[in-house]
Amino acid sequence: MNTSPESEGKGRPDGQPSMSELAGQYAARSGVERGDDGQIDVLKSVGGVRGLAEAILPGLLFTLLYTITSGLYLSLGAAVVAAGAFAAANLVQKRPLVQSLTGVIGVAICAVFALRSGSGTTFFLPGFYLNGAYILAFIISVAVKWPVAGLLFGFIRGENVSWRNEPKRLRSYTLATWIIISVFALRLAVQLPLYLADNVAALGTMRLAMGVPLYALGLWLAWVISRPVAVREP
Repeated sequence: MNTSPESEGKGRPDGQPSMSELAGQYAARSGVERGDDGQIDVLKSVGGVRGLAEAILPGLLFTLLYTITSGLYLSLGAAVVAAGAFAAANLVQKRPLVQSLTGVIGVAICAVFALRSGSGTTFFLPGFYLNGAYILAFIISVAVKWPVAGLLFGFIRGENVSWRNEPKRLRSYTLATWIIISVFALRLAVQLPLYLADNVAALGTMRLAMGVPLYALGLWLAWVISRPVAVREP
């Protein structure tokens, strides 16, 4: 993909945002942040303790209740209520609603899949589609030499998109992107057999373990592997 300097810098003459501006908007919306020590703040990047709870609790309640009672409606109701409670609390406290609303919509979609099939394992089916979509999108970003890790970390490090002009930095961000891709691929490799085996308890457990915690680990590894090499003063 050949991109002119003009298209990477300020807005284009036709008024459309440049690739640099689009990359900046993507990085800003990703939630990835840098700590005071110069390292990526993994906990803050996934929404902090509250963000972890929002991501984990609905799935945890569904897995526990369905495993114990085999009641699909009860389990789905608890998951939806939990997701909705976080959104309502954020609304009352005037906190950002994007993550909460995304969680509510995600849980609602999972509930619809489960209700239509009548099977508890189908609650986790949309997650497979989402992971597959991420894998495809990230591979495309590598193929066109705009690796997602570079878009995320480049602006945090103050590189903007200048890293694309340095082969070593481009390779580093490409490798970092493959690390994140491997997280999504590992989820599918481990969880799909459990889905096919109709094992809700094991699938739900692995879904929780390989959700935010595994993603946070992958994000941290990608950050470390793509850090610029320090240049020593003579």
